[in-house]
Amino acid sequence: MADIRSYMKEKEKREKREKKQIDYKEKIARHKLAAVYRVLLILLLLAAFAVFVVIQYKRRTYTDYDIVATSPREVISDTTDVKLGSSVLTYSKDGAHCTDAKGNVVWNQTFEIQDVILARNGETVAIGEYNGRSIYLADSEKLLGQITTTMPIRELAVSETGNVTAVLADTDVTWINTYDSSGEMTREGRSHMDDAGYPMAISVSPNGELLLVAYVYVDAGILKTKLGFYNFGLVGSNYSDGLVSTYSYTDMVIPCVGFLDNDTAFAVGDNRLTIFSGAHVPEEEEGHLYDREIRSVFSGGNYIGLVFLSNNSENRYQLKVYDTESGKVSDFYFDIDYTDIFFGRDNFVIYNEKECQIMTMDGIEKFYGPFSKTVRLMAPVGNGYKYLLITDDSIDTIRLK
Repeated sequence: MADIRSYMKEKEKREKREKKQIDYKEKIARHKLAAVYRVLLILLLLAAFAVFVVIQYKRRTYTDYDIVATSPREVISDTTDVKLGSSVLTYSKDGAHCTDAKGNVVWNQTFEIQDVILARNGETVAIGEYNGRSIYLADSEKLLGQITTTMPIRELAVSETGNVTAVLADTDVTWINTYDSSGEMTREGRSHMDDAGYPMAISVSPNGELLLVAYVYVDAGILKTKLGFYNFGLVGSNYSDGLVSTYSYTDMVIPCVGFLDNDTAFAVGDNRLTIFSGAHVPEEEEGHLYDREIRSVFSGGNYIGLVFLSNNSENRYQLKVYDTESGKVSDFYFDIDYTDIFFGRDNFVIYNEKECQIMTMDGIEKFYGPFSKTVRLMAPVGNGYKYLLITDDSIDTIRLK
């Protein structure tokens, strides 16, 4: 009997110890689960707060701006300012110079040009004269060189890498020649009106690998346009004259072509916008038709903007924006006369010398108001609502408030 009682006591002790161990493990598990719940709750609160901040940021509107930095500048009459990277290019018939955001002159080039032709690509610019024979090449940091042609210049295109393509007029042949920054001709091509047609517009990809040419010609009494993509790289060496793809359009003139990046090109005709994709052999990706006259074309980032006269009585203009990344097409209406329109990451800016309007791609008006001084050029600074204003006597950096 004593053995049985001892056994029962030992068993009871073991069961108590095991129960304590189980309770301890359960407590640890509950504690860990509570910690996980607390972390998840904190993450959810942080995510909700982040969403709230983003929504408030997107919905926030501005009524004025502060000048956070300013630098004096002197402007000669009859000059034009354009954005060149983060710098400002000022040019006239007598020369050109580049200044940084603080007004310091980076480089200066004198020349005498009666009818200026200017081509930009990123921070690189080519300046020539219509019917002239000289091309001045530079970027935002330095002068790159001068190119001399043997025939009159009719059109220019430049890459970010400093290659220049020029349309040159001969007696009965039009030449499309490409030069490097040292002035050496790297490619020679010719176009005859009875064959390929007349090159109406040209553009070069940022890396200089692709050249897009819009030829206009008449076939059996019908006006047509042919788009030709030339590849100057290894892929193009496998094709005759480097011509990797062509597209023809009947009864349409295409006066504007361009590249958004090395993979995306576009062509704007009098009744159709066509978008192409491909870094080596571009293919037609999508087309958009319209039946009204285009007043202006703007592009930047993933966006192409076409301005038409408005079809309603409340606004004078309609801006149709094509997002090449999402395929979305958006319509915006505005009423101010515009000097320029440029695109940000998720917004666009319309301005003239007196006033400015900023809209998001969601249709929210972020700012609409006058400038305190006459503005010659407006450009973004970074990704926020911070901008550079170029006036007659200053370079102002502003922040909306």
